[in-house]
Amino acid sequence: MKKISLTTWIILATLTGIAIGALAPAFAVQLAPISNIFIRLIKSIVAPLVFASLVYGIAKSGSVGTMGRIGAKAMSYFIFATSLALVVGLVMVNVFRPGDGLTVQGSGAVAAPTAKLSFGETLEKMFSKSIIESMANGDVLQIVIFSVLFGIACTAIGSKASPVVHWCESVMEIMFKYTEYVVYLAPAGALAAIAVTVGKNGLGSLVPLAKLVGTLYLALIVFVLAVLLPVAIFARVPLKRFAETVWKPWLLAFSTASSEAALPDALERMEKFGVPKHIVTFVLPLGYSFNLDGSTLYLALASVFVAQAAGIELPLSTQIVMMLTLMLTSKGVAAVPRASLVILTATVSSFGLPMEGVSLILGVDAFMDMARTSVNLLGNCLASAVVARWEGVDLNAPVAVERGA
Repeated sequence: MKKISLTTWIILATLTGIAIGALAPAFAVQLAPISNIFIRLIKSIVAPLVFASLVYGIAKSGSVGTMGRIGAKAMSYFIFATSLALVVGLVMVNVFRPGDGLTVQGSGAVAAPTAKLSFGETLEKMFSKSIIESMANGDVLQIVIFSVLFGIACTAIGSKASPVVHWCESVMEIMFKYTEYVVYLAPAGALAAIAVTVGKNGLGSLVPLAKLVGTLYLALIVFVLAVLLPVAIFARVPLKRFAETVWKPWLLAFSTASSEAALPDALERMEKFGVPKHIVTFVLPLGYSFNLDGSTLYLALASVFVAQAAGIELPLSTQIVMMLTLMLTSKGVAAVPRASLVILTATVSSFGLPMEGVSLILGVDAFMDMARTSVNLLGNCLASAVVARWEGVDLNAPVAVERGA
């Protein structure tokens, strides 16, 4: 039994929840507290993890100053790629509207507060007057902006900030372990969420969830073909050799739903592909925090899906603010198990959407996790190749480059 993966347990739990909801709807509805407890535990992760991981990540990437232009080019590419991923996600979810047909209700099912604010008020609300208050209220955008400024300040004062940076590293590692413990409860949360949904709304409520999974897969394919492929062609990356190089780590990432599992093989293969060691060992790990193309696309899609399921129409202005929020909050927590679930929870909470929607998505999250994780890996491998080409490396001569690395 110990050999069964968490993903398999979640899938089995989801199927069990569907059966309970269909066969015993009255009992299934009473399981709501279980999924609510799981969501509460996930919410408790957000503030300390976002603060610690961003501060540590920014302070650690103080090496970006040492790496100079390579770090600047890498970050420029990361912002470009993740921005387009968010745009693709928002376009696809608004075109296909997978959340229509669901009925999600809860205390958070009110119009997003940002929709009622002027631009100036929205801008003002982004900045925290008290980080403690922001953490207590779960205002993730305020936490992110404070953390970014705090991290930059740590980098600026250098070694004097070392105790704080090390403390943030410790907090981050503790929260990783804490998250691991919480995620063990994911099967129970998935079972309860699906059971409650089917018990209340019948088996027909599963159609929007299947549509959500299909929309994500289609959106990721569109992103790869419309964004990553043109970027590779423009940067003159040898496409056939690149595909042969990333195939094995991509398959490993897809099958395990873990980017970390594929990282060692990806590093080795990209170096053999011709990316100099000092570039690939810097860009690829950095991308795991700042260039999660598949995850950012998923977050944009899933956030609006929750609003659609709750019957809340988010205006374009609110969706743009949400996109900017996701662009920041998706950075720095890649090593967390089910990191996207943590970020989605924070975003949904910040925009006044019902948390029950996140609990519902959990039932099919395992199927989506494999796809977004494999695209994360593909995007980071391409990023290292693009930065290498930007530095003038000839990727058609991998042996010569490898010797000189």
